[in-house]
Amino acid sequence: MGKQQYTATTLTGLEDVLTGELKHLGAEKVVKRTRAVEFQGDTTLMYRANLELRTALRVLKPIHRFRARKDQTFYDQVRQVDWNQYLTPADTLAVDSVVNSKYFTHSKYSALRVKDAIVDQFRDRTGKRPSVDVDTPTVRIHLYITGDRCVLSLDSSGDSLHRRGYRLATGAAPVNEALAAGMVLLSGWDRQSAFTDPMCGSGTILIEAALYARNFAPGLIRRAFGFQRWTGYDPHLWEQVVEAARERVIDWDGPVVGADRGAGALQNARENIARAGLDDLIRLSQTSFEDREPSTEEGVVMMNPPYGERMKTTDIFALYERIGDTLKQNYSGHVAWVLSANKEALKHIGLRTSRRYTLYNGPLECKFHRYDIYAGRT
Repeated sequence: MGKQQYTATTLTGLEDVLTGELKHLGAEKVVKRTRAVEFQGDTTLMYRANLELRTALRVLKPIHRFRARKDQTFYDQVRQVDWNQYLTPADTLAVDSVVNSKYFTHSKYSALRVKDAIVDQFRDRTGKRPSVDVDTPTVRIHLYITGDRCVLSLDSSGDSLHRRGYRLATGAAPVNEALAAGMVLLSGWDRQSAFTDPMCGSGTILIEAALYARNFAPGLIRRAFGFQRWTGYDPHLWEQVVEAARERVIDWDGPVVGADRGAGALQNARENIARAGLDDLIRLSQTSFEDREPSTEEGVVMMNPPYGERMKTTDIFALYERIGDTLKQNYSGHVAWVLSANKEALKHIGLRTSRRYTLYNGPLECKFHRYDIYAGRT
């Protein structure tokens, strides 16, 4: 099988992590971009990328690059592609777009023009046309425009890869699954020491940590990927890739522990953990952070505390002060990581940071801080 060019998209701040993941899979000519990583590989690698990458959102296969500054030029370039290679009049399509250009200012209109050009090509050739299905199309097309540079790609993932399939129940401001996985990987957790999320909410960070600990490919939980509807899909090769991933799962019974003071949040976490098949690995308790004693003398503590949107300023500052005090008093020997969009509140933790990252939880810019907790030191 020949090598193809692909682009894996990700969240801001996770480009280096995704680069490492792709190199680990054996991708070639890996080049980091903004919120994306370009690479080369064969069909097997593309299948594996969708199945195994923890921090990717989509794996795209570019099929046409061109420059355009006018609508007619853009339309004509899209029509130059022989779309019969990818779908038939009986199939369905959808077009997603990311546009940052003074020449094309409306992403939805640009996506509509791509659809028009494809449909018109089929209608002129056959008298029939594929229809639109925004949910489960035969082919999902991705349009990227920056300035006058345009890229058309086939979306091999279909639905975003962060939607693993286990998370149906969530609380307020849930952490994206790919972001949670990225946080775990950024932390450098050795998968040997204990891992604790004492404000676990719906359990996403815990689940991603446990999947990582077991070397369990996140895509094994999903039901379908976009490439499975493509012309040329190889179900036998796909089954080989899936079986190989299953064989790489390891037994791991180290402590992954979660806690939350809210009964509703814990119920959501239990349901999500059960869907991920991790009931035997993740232990939960209904406890406030301040009252909880760690079960081990060392390990990683990771949390995504409230940012304060529903709290008074004095209350949110007091909460973060209690976080700092509790870490210092109860978690000597641990490494703590805190994600928050409230920069002022983070200052009230009162501990020295040893590492800082900027990440995004949805549209919110967040700081991800590491605190090394030593006995008698701040």
